[in-house]
Amino acid sequence: MNKLTPGMARIRVKDLRLRTFIGIKEEEILNRQDVLINLTILYPAAQAVELNQIDQALNYRTITKAVIRHVEDNRFALLERLTQELLDLVMSHSEVRYAEVEVDKPHALRFAESVSITLSADRDS
Repeated sequence: MNKLTPGMARIRVKDLRLRTFIGIKEEEILNRQDVLINLTILYPAAQAVELNQIDQALNYRTITKAVIRHVEDNRFALLERLTQELLDLVMSHSEVRYAEVEVDKPHALRFAESVSITLSADRDS
């Protein structure tokens, strides 16, 4: 259901840069590191478009604030765990039909810009 169909809206939150404890090495456990988060969210928006009312729309600010709070207030050993927890947080909103979360860890490898994990969920499956 990740295809955009009539009446659906795609929200993208791009390059949300946060700091958290992520990793398994001692220096990673002791020091916050940057992570870069990208969210893709699909939800039915026909009512929001028709009525032009915020209460008919999915509030991406609320979701983004929850993501920020979760990332900054917790510790993670693995990118996979952080990514899944953020995906669960996004999918906890019943209006969301499909979500994709990508978390990048800049400079995780010596010769790479970053390493990322992407997970997705579809309410209809």
